Amino acid sequence: MPLTLADVGEENIIKKVGGAPEVKKHLESLGFVVGGGVTVIAAMGGNIIVSVKESRIAISKEMAQRITV
Repeated sequence: MPLTLADVGEENIIKKVGGAPEVKKHLESLGFVVGGGVTVIAAMGGNIIVSVKESRIAISKEMAQRITV
């Protein structure tokens, strides 16, 4: 399922990172790598705040749709 459908506060394992090569590279540089853990902290106004590799990152809903957990 896409990251946008993940429950708030529940840790998920990243199964796939999709999109164009430059988008995938950008997401991987932020810590979104296959096999890594990601937790949705909050979803507001079309943006999602996640915890990945002990950092909090805000990403757009469009970016979150490309991450499969």
